[in-house]
Amino acid sequence: QTHFLFLSLQAKMSRPVRARRLEGIDKNIWVEFVKLAATYSKVNLGQGFPDFPPPDFLKEAFVKTVSGKNHMLHQYTRAFGHPPLVKILAQFFGKLLGRDLDPMTNVMVTVGAYQALFYCFQAFVDEGDEVIIIEPFFDCYESMVKMAGGTPVFVPLRLKAPKDGKLMSSADWQLDPAELASKFSNRTKAIVLNSPNNPLGKVFSRGELELIADLCVKHDVLCISDEVYEWLVYDGKEHVRIASLQGMWDRTVTIGSAGKTFSVTGWKVGWTVGPDRLLQHLRTVHQNSVYHCATVAQEAVAQGFQRELELYGKPESYFVQLPKELQQKRDCLVQSLDAVGMKPIVPEGTYFLVADISQFKSDVPDVPDSDEPYDSRFAKWMVKNKGLAAIPLSTFSCGAHKDNYNNFIRFCFAKEEATLKAANDILQKWKREKTSP
Repeated sequence: QTHFLFLSLQAKMSRPVRARRLEGIDKNIWVEFVKLAATYSKVNLGQGFPDFPPPDFLKEAFVKTVSGKNHMLHQYTRAFGHPPLVKILAQFFGKLLGRDLDPMTNVMVTVGAYQALFYCFQAFVDEGDEVIIIEPFFDCYESMVKMAGGTPVFVPLRLKAPKDGKLMSSADWQLDPAELASKFSNRTKAIVLNSPNNPLGKVFSRGELELIADLCVKHDVLCISDEVYEWLVYDGKEHVRIASLQGMWDRTVTIGSAGKTFSVTGWKVGWTVGPDRLLQHLRTVHQNSVYHCATVAQEAVAQGFQRELELYGKPESYFVQLPKELQQKRDCLVQSLDAVGMKPIVPEGTYFLVADISQFKSDVPDVPDSDEPYDSRFAKWMVKNKGLAAIPLSTFSCGAHKDNYNNFIRFCFAKEEATLKAANDILQKWKREKTSP
């Protein structure tokens, strides 16, 4: 028995089991804040998903697909994308990019845009390669670059606040051309572009994109263009696709998402569009990881795009209706936040609105010797004490730059009117409490 105990103790592993690529990326802000919201929030404006239903035509397409006579739609389809979906995506994006796309080589379907991003970093980034990330950024870019063995290089959007007392706009956050140029070197493999940008809601102008494109061409750098909010632009702004600019098609992978396009974030249907010379490497990662995406969801999304192609630019198009509805929701939240003294930064696109919370420092107890940024402490205090969930903006920055963003939090306004009204009620009550003697 003693001998058996000795052997079992010996059998326990003493050498490290975690792969080096996981070092420093084990913590995830979403795990913590989703749990806080689920525990305390009366109104959750944190995570970016709509709480309103997707369009009827898409739900009907899904039901018809699941209950129809074609039982093969319950089985595997083509590994790199269900043929009806890649065909309609090639048609649709070919029209937008002004080129003929081959559905089999220029389009690939992924498990959401998140996986498309992961594929790009795994397929293109080697140990020691540098990847330029524009800050603030969707947080997975940094961890995915590190996981691939690359080095993230950050370039910030700098706030040029309006002096005339007008509300700030996401357009007031701008790249410094000289600073951006200084980040490119012979080690730079790629730049990640996210327009419209999460978290700010910034829609990069044609001039800004041409600046990025010129540097990509000059330094022979790839562009990973995350365009999941491409249809969600407001106030008549134009979404310019960087792959359509001179010299960029051959070096750009464009990423899209049915989740944001059709308000079905749980379906997890994403895609990549680009030249075969780039997509062939994504296909290699795909065939050695997920291999295949859900057939019925792809079929329903294909039918949704077929409808939208026929209605393109017409008032009844969902791609025309959704941004109009979201712009109204944005304006409601802007008014609510402005009325209580949070200074909203009016977004030009996306689901998100960032607000300046620097006037609320007296509300939140100070924590001596804490290195946690103020915005993070504020967001936790707000959800626990006011029941309103939001996400701290410092989440969307690298460790060295967290202090640049710690006076801001991000709200999601892609919510039903009742949800936004409930948020307004919380804010108004808070305002009364602040002003009462």
